[in-house]
Amino acid sequence: MTPLTPAPDAPPLPFWRYVGRLAPLAVLWGVLVGLLGWLLYTRANWNEESDRADVREWLDNTRVFRKTLSELVQEYVELLHAENPGLDHADRVKNKRAEIEEHLRAMVEPTRMYTGQLPLFPNVYSLEVEFDGVDGLDDQPVETIDWVSPKPRPGGPAKAQLRTLEYDPPLNRPGTRATVRCVYQLHSFNRMQKQQDEYRFWQTIAAVVVVPTTLLAVFLVARFLRRERARELEKWRATAEAEHRQRELLAAQVERELIERSLLEARVKQQEAERSSEELGRKLLEQELDAAKLKTRAAEAERTALEMKSQLYASIGIMAGSYAHNIKNLLVRPNDLITRCMEADGVSREQHGMLEEVKDTLGTVTERLQQILRTVRRDPANSEVTRVDANALVRETQRTWSEMGRDKWKLTVTCDVPTGSAWVTGDLSHLQQAIENLVFNARDATFEMRNYLRDEAKRELDPVLRKQKLLEAAAWKGEVHLSASRNGDSVLLEVTDNGIGMTEEVRRNCLKTHFTTKRDNALYEGYSAGMGLGLSFVAMVLEHHGATLEIDSAPLRGTTFRVRFPVAE
Repeated sequence: MTPLTPAPDAPPLPFWRYVGRLAPLAVLWGVLVGLLGWLLYTRANWNEESDRADVREWLDNTRVFRKTLSELVQEYVELLHAENPGLDHADRVKNKRAEIEEHLRAMVEPTRMYTGQLPLFPNVYSLEVEFDGVDGLDDQPVETIDWVSPKPRPGGPAKAQLRTLEYDPPLNRPGTRATVRCVYQLHSFNRMQKQQDEYRFWQTIAAVVVVPTTLLAVFLVARFLRRERARELEKWRATAEAEHRQRELLAAQVERELIERSLLEARVKQQEAERSSEELGRKLLEQELDAAKLKTRAAEAERTALEMKSQLYASIGIMAGSYAHNIKNLLVRPNDLITRCMEADGVSREQHGMLEEVKDTLGTVTERLQQILRTVRRDPANSEVTRVDANALVRETQRTWSEMGRDKWKLTVTCDVPTGSAWVTGDLSHLQQAIENLVFNARDATFEMRNYLRDEAKRELDPVLRKQKLLEAAAWKGEVHLSASRNGDSVLLEVTDNGIGMTEEVRRNCLKTHFTTKRDNALYEGYSAGMGLGLSFVAMVLEHHGATLEIDSAPLRGTTFRVRFPVAE
């Protein structure tokens, strides 16, 4: 058997149980204190209330011009709001206001003049009439009518003897209000001294009665609470002992129930573990099925993409072959004519050299056309992978297009390539075509920029400024700059132009197939532009070479294409 533990501290007394028992004593003490306080207050303040009543009666009943102040105020308000004012309305309002001011002065002047001879008369320091909701002749609120005593108000301890009386005389017009405010001081010093002595006397009586009564009440309440506390503590101890014995009887039963519950929980956990194992196995099978389905879908998507790319490049190859056939047919006749001219008599050596140069150029065009056709017809996925020197590729591109850019495109093609090699792995033909597409895109951007400057100059209204802007537009030179450099584990290749630039929307969509801003634009007629295949071909080539493309562009700020290739092992 568990030993009996000592009882803890007794619980706090229930508050509401003793409120009813202490209520009669508290009510009796409260009534006594309230009665003494009321008697003290009324005894101490009845003289002041009497003085206020006397001053109020003096203000209400004084008749200087056969009318009281309230009657004059009411007539003044009625005159301001008269429905038929008449021609002399302003004069009558002014006279009525002067009459009120004279009435105030006449009321307080005797008290001011005989203040030393009539000690029971009040000493008035200000008397004013304030209006609320009353508008004057200029539709502005009426100003306060007041009288202020030339005698300064007392300061120091005497300032506490000043009293203020406010009351509202009745007005017949709703929404209007007049307040009479009087600041005064009574000279009945003997009566005030007597009043203060009575106040102290009654304070002493109240203290003599209230303090012992309060002490007695506190003593009775404390004794009552101590007895109730002892009685409750004894009752609580008996209840605690009974509960302790009952708790011991229940402890054994609780232990048995806990053992049975533990056994039941062990069985439930075992069953839950078995179900969890089955559920886990089922989820693993579902995940394996989902993974298999995803692999199948990925393979189908990849196969579909490859088919679409193959179809696209097949279409491009067919189209390119058709263009090549037509171009070759067109070049047959010029080659034949040039050959006849060179074989004709009378051709000077200088003319023969020029014709020879034209023939070589046509041969170069034909060879270049064949190279482009081979590149376009071959799918980028089926590239011929070799080691390619990016620096040499950039230098070769600059040499190939710099002369044509200067003579025909009116732009400067420059390059900045360090000495040495920067090897990458890829298809030389594809990489060369991709870089040339970036150069062609930069060329088209400079064409657009030059036309933009011309259009802006033509829109200028001032002839002098228009001429100056046209000269500046004509002198503007397009620039395309190529660079290549080794940067850690990558090779960085950049193509920069000072052309028209791209908006954010064009920059996001420029790599999509068949997206172009040049379609049906006469500006690019003859430059194989407007099909939307150049940059999409570049993106596909770079994707198969494991390279990344960054585009930095803004309208009228030019464009920079940054290509990063992994360094060849």
